[in-house]
Amino acid sequence: MGLYGRFFAAVYDRSVASTEEHGMRERRRSVLASATGRVLEIGAGTGLNLPLYPSSIEQLTLSDPQEPMLRRLRRRVRELHRQVDTVQAPAERLPFPEGAFDTVVSTLALCTVDDLPQALGEIRRVLSSSGRLVVVEHVRSDDARVAGWQDRLHTPWRFFANGCHVNRDTRAALALAGFDVSELRGEEWTGAPALARPLIVGVATLP
Repeated sequence: MGLYGRFFAAVYDRSVASTEEHGMRERRRSVLASATGRVLEIGAGTGLNLPLYPSSIEQLTLSDPQEPMLRRLRRRVRELHRQVDTVQAPAERLPFPEGAFDTVVSTLALCTVDDLPQALGEIRRVLSSSGRLVVVEHVRSDDARVAGWQDRLHTPWRFFANGCHVNRDTRAALALAGFDVSELRGEEWTGAPALARPLIVGVATLP
């Protein structure tokens, strides 16, 4: 991980603080209420979701591929005195057996994976047969004008946002990977830059 990755991890919480206060934290809390049983969060970052998980879940495992993020995540785990496993791993190569989890959580994480189909295949593999994928993801806009700007600015955005694909059609990718996306709803990320405002929120299930 280079110097910019370390810088990005250091400023991440401050960079999203305003949007967290303007509805994103409550959106996270609401969708995380759907998490049950054995839970894996991919791309857990600095651990903003950690205090929002329901106390009823049986087990919580947080993964992130980036060591600077993971270091801050582990600090938050210690501060909150939560019983949590933390693992450094990319979503494309999850070090868990088949069917190990009842819920996988991804909030603003699928936009950053290098190989989305591979990551979704891994999520399917580690989910139980009745498992669910809980998501809050910014996605490609349905507005052709905004989508055009997402395409044009994708390269600089990806650099400054530490690998984020701002024009990624995650809903279509989920459907292609075999998830039922009928329960996902479109929302807007209040306070975020215009290119990142379109969201999908909710639960994707296995058929």
